[in-house]
Amino acid sequence: MFDETDSVDSHVDDTLIAGAGMCDREAFEFIAGTARHCVQWLIDQGVLFDTENSTPAGGGYHLTREGGHSHRRILHAADATGKAVETTLVGKAAAHPGIQILERCNAVDLVTSNRLGLPGTRRVVGAYIWNRAKERVERVELCRARAVVLATGGASKVYQYTTNPDISSGDGIAMAWRAGCRVANLEFNQFHPTCLFHPQARNFLLTEALRGEGAYLRRPDGSRFMPDFDPRAELAPRDIVARAIDHEMKRLGADCMYLDISHRPEAFIRQHFPTIYDKLLTLDIDLTRQPIPIVPATHYTCGGVMVDKHGRTDLDGLYAIGEVSYTGLHGANRLASNSLLECLVYGWSAAEDIQRRLPAIAQVRQLPPWDESRVNNSDEEVVLQHNWHELRLFMWDYVGIVRTTKRLERALHRIELLTREIDEYYSNFRISNNLLEVRNLVQVAELIVKSALQRKESRGLHFTLDYPAMQPDPQPTILQP
Repeated sequence: MFDETDSVDSHVDDTLIAGAGMCDREAFEFIAGTARHCVQWLIDQGVLFDTENSTPAGGGYHLTREGGHSHRRILHAADATGKAVETTLVGKAAAHPGIQILERCNAVDLVTSNRLGLPGTRRVVGAYIWNRAKERVERVELCRARAVVLATGGASKVYQYTTNPDISSGDGIAMAWRAGCRVANLEFNQFHPTCLFHPQARNFLLTEALRGEGAYLRRPDGSRFMPDFDPRAELAPRDIVARAIDHEMKRLGADCMYLDISHRPEAFIRQHFPTIYDKLLTLDIDLTRQPIPIVPATHYTCGGVMVDKHGRTDLDGLYAIGEVSYTGLHGANRLASNSLLECLVYGWSAAEDIQRRLPAIAQVRQLPPWDESRVNNSDEEVVLQHNWHELRLFMWDYVGIVRTTKRLERALHRIELLTREIDEYYSNFRISNNLLEVRNLVQVAELIVKSALQRKESRGLHFTLDYPAMQPDPQPTILQP
């Protein structure tokens, strides 16, 4: 903790409340016990978090507060914290003599010992990689490995409206499932309450920190509505805020609601939210003077591949870190900014575990190359585009913020039809980027819908009109291949 008035217990309590009674307290206590060490490591690598003054000594860091938090406890780098962390670490990795970075490569599938008929414990021995680097002919290559870490993010691109980039297509979840790993809690898809509503910026996220610094949510007539839904108003957890916005849009027949921080001083807004300020100006919107049109959009996949505290999956040698994984931390709804902390701590823990175990793992030398002798180049890419758009539309309509059993069953029926079409396409044509992503998205969509059908209650991010009450003693939804 970087605030003397805050405590680990307080952070645990906030996480458990946001997670609607489904968080694994042991997982959070593991994260909390390691967090300070890991955050300090980031600082030592050169990540520049904002300070109250020019010297970050002692308690000098500027801490912000986001929805569901009872204290200011979040370190940040203006309004682009993820970018600051990523660019710093990518720069360190690129300069490291023992690290090779392969760009423009997509993983196709994991190679496992049991599918090769190898004796002993079922383990990962490599992966097939589609290499589309400019200097090469596009082809699938074999990558041998004694350990594989999935850090592929979530699957929010399965929905029509999302804050995520196109690469958030559930690749790691789908590959792990096909390799025989269990997944959990995939019915809990977080909808970020405040995505910019603008035709030229459909996935631009308006950070939770805006509300943490005093922004109000308003109806088109300028009136506030969050105090009508929750005593925490704009600082309620994301599931509550997203449902409130969705409710008001449907009640009023409005295309959007509005986020307004224009009552705060202009200098303060420009200092703390420079990226958002500059982006909105390109769209002729002045954050300091007018309310911003917003809608909810899918943002974070709270379930994923099941792991232990070292990031180990059910498959020996395979690790899953970050949004691709299910650690138990988030429960039925992620508390804002806990995701970066989870990534950092489990990344460190997995690295320590790999270092300990790697010397005893023998690399398998003889692995079968990718066989594409019986496939052709496709002349029907339009089929994949159609499948992509159809999937995302019915997932939004049937498996969105508010669900019913009938809608979920309709979605599952459509997924079954799409799966047959894509399996046939995959069997007959060479790999392409669209094929890989649609194949994985349809697989994850099926897991999401089947998980949602199993939960006969409304809890956190899963709200169904057929089962509006919460059940006692909630358990994670676990699917086994």
